[in-house]
Amino acid sequence: MTELLENAAGRLVPAEVNGIPQVPFKGVGKQRPEGRKASPFVRTCSDYPADGNKVVGSLKEALERCGLKDGMTISSHHHFRNGDLLMNRVFDVVSDMGAKNVRWFPSAAFPCHEPIVQHMKNGVVSWVEGSLNGPLGRFASGGGMNGTAVLRSHGGRWQAVQDGEVHIDVAVLAAPTADPFGNATGDRGPSACGLLGFGLVDSLYADKVIIVTDHLVSFPCVPWQIQGQNVDHVVVMEEIGDPAKIVSGTTRLTRSPDRLYIAELAARFVKAAGIMKNGFSFQAGAGGTALAFASYLKQFMKEAGVKAGFVRGGSTKYLVEMLEEGFADYILDGQTFDLDGVRSMRENPNHVNTSPFTSYNWHGKGNFASMVDVVVLGATEVDLNFNANVVTHSDGLLLHGIGGWQNCLFSSCTILPIPSFRNRIPIIVDRVTTLCGPGELIDVVVTERGIAINPVREDLIATTKNSGLPLRPMEEIKEEVDDLCGGPPQKPSVTEKVIGVTKWVDGTVLDAIYGVKS
Repeated sequence: MTELLENAAGRLVPAEVNGIPQVPFKGVGKQRPEGRKASPFVRTCSDYPADGNKVVGSLKEALERCGLKDGMTISSHHHFRNGDLLMNRVFDVVSDMGAKNVRWFPSAAFPCHEPIVQHMKNGVVSWVEGSLNGPLGRFASGGGMNGTAVLRSHGGRWQAVQDGEVHIDVAVLAAPTADPFGNATGDRGPSACGLLGFGLVDSLYADKVIIVTDHLVSFPCVPWQIQGQNVDHVVVMEEIGDPAKIVSGTTRLTRSPDRLYIAELAARFVKAAGIMKNGFSFQAGAGGTALAFASYLKQFMKEAGVKAGFVRGGSTKYLVEMLEEGFADYILDGQTFDLDGVRSMRENPNHVNTSPFTSYNWHGKGNFASMVDVVVLGATEVDLNFNANVVTHSDGLLLHGIGGWQNCLFSSCTILPIPSFRNRIPIIVDRVTTLCGPGELIDVVVTERGIAINPVREDLIATTKNSGLPLRPMEEIKEEVDDLCGGPPQKPSVTEKVIGVTKWVDGTVLDAIYGVKS
């Protein structure tokens, strides 16, 4: 059985994960990195075609030229979200080539990747390190994965590669447009998905890089988001992704009256707290309530004649409308969540593509996340100490990824607009099932039954005390919801096996995730 150590958050975490010693979470800002960044091999032009044509005949040929073998790490980005058509093909080819015990290191996996469960059962894929949304997470919760899932934030993924914590052998990057040299972009072509920022770190640090495109253009591919100098091979496929499916269920405006009310309360709080003023900045996540928040905030900004300096994406049509109607100077975008975002990325010079390096990497010389005035995020659970969970449900099942959620907690004001219960299960609990965000970084929880402000934010309490908003202690809201639902939720029925861990933005282990009894 894996040795467990207690970290600074009071959580027992494994001393070793997938054979690698780990550092338990020490507290926010307490872990300091040492040493130099990882680096790829030095290459020579002697090994690459002088005419710049790196196109090979197939995925199999590209993987053979990359020296695919047992135990390698293959990485990918998730800009197609649930419309990715590439990675299932990749692992079918890996299986046909007879490779085993491969680690898949995606920036996120989605329900469309359910066929990879079969490759985990037959030993082709040993484990997945990345956000596990849906079936792959459920498979891991059932104890089916050979290795341990490692969940990182978007910034944490960059940190892990940059710091040498994860070494990528082969990066396979889908590119909606590319030239034969390997220059690539995501903002145009028949399968345009927006930007390729989540694949940038893979292109910089992987031993071998394969660009796969369904729209090969003559050199040069302009603009280029991935530089051909970092690319080994280019493969052309008939279709790499369905851009219509980058719009998932989490990126549609809520129709629930309760959640619309929560979103309105959150926007009213931002106004009442004095955050909404000329030149301010905000970020709203991809959830339906967060999108509704952006819509209400725009209404209040219009009434007050306020313009934002910048808004942070994931971009949606709601943010694009704010940019094009003059309610914001810039969108600084990490990923496009719908086709309006893709179009805007291509057409609006003030819709700027960014990467996790500029936005979220904690082991850098600053990042954008702490420059945002207010951020609105979702959560599956929050506890009385304002700690929050985004990856598991109260039944313990691992069904979601972290995304940029942890990184966004460093904004000046973090708001979680969440319903007080779902399916008669209270969301406010004594202790979250899985710790993803320390409570000291979460400032406000907005529910349909009232707004709870973290007691450490005396400034927010003072500025909103006469606002007329329904401000209540978290304990009072919890007691009311528990009475309504027949008591607090039952503890999840879990096994003793650690099937995954959540990492903090500095690479330390924040919590352990246990298997769920069937």
